[in-house]
Amino acid sequence: MRSAQEGTAPGVRPLSRRGFLLVGAGAAAGVAFGARPAAADVPGESNGGVRVMPLGDSLTDGFTPCPGGYRIGLWRRLAEAGYTVDFVGSLANGPAELGDHDHEGHSGWRIDQLDAQLDGWLAATSPRTVLLLIGTNDLNQNHDVANAPARLSALVDRIRALLPATEIFVASVPPQTDPTQQARVVAYNQALPGALAGKDAGVRLVRMYEALTTADLADGIHLTPAGYDRMAGVWFDALRSVPGALEPVAGAREGVARAR
Repeated sequence: MRSAQEGTAPGVRPLSRRGFLLVGAGAAAGVAFGARPAAADVPGESNGGVRVMPLGDSLTDGFTPCPGGYRIGLWRRLAEAGYTVDFVGSLANGPAELGDHDHEGHSGWRIDQLDAQLDGWLAATSPRTVLLLIGTNDLNQNHDVANAPARLSALVDRIRALLPATEIFVASVPPQTDPTQQARVVAYNQALPGALAGKDAGVRLVRMYEALTTADLADGIHLTPAGYDRMAGVWFDALRSVPGALEPVAGAREGVARAR
């Protein structure tokens, strides 16, 4: 199931991967996984590298048979490429092969629920880069769907106001198999370029939707391990296309003072 090619709004810089644009927005309902593993069990945990916050819902947590989700493949790609990265967040889960388990992926949460807690999370971690994938629960819960893109826009503005130097990658929502939910996904994703129009150059739309198909879904909403790994590749290419996203802000707490 595919919509017509989504346009790119003025002021939003699209990033391409195999002809796809990269955007981080969306996840789905579910139950949070696992407890925080002991740091000693995971080499490289909080290794002092550039702070990256995976932010969203169950697609960031890693729902269905893949706790850790896209973060597993993203960490592996970053490590193999020689990047030193510190995933940050108040939650942690995933297998031992995931070198840093921290994240801010809250299963079942909507955009407004992230917004309500954002100040504390950002103050505690001050990430250099945010990978935002949110919106699926707004759509699947039929929660004021028409205004979901506006809520996302306000969430991005809030991140920017709190952390002026942070690079923000916003992903579109993956496809779904239910026709009613899929129609909402298509409409939401088509509205994202307009919702992000006029943001500063540090806000980038990542079209995750185009990189995935329903064959990547384990349960009609969440991804298979192969689907999460494909998602990881999209995030990785997005990060690599913006070198500053993987570099600390010199002389300042990451995210606090924009250096451009």
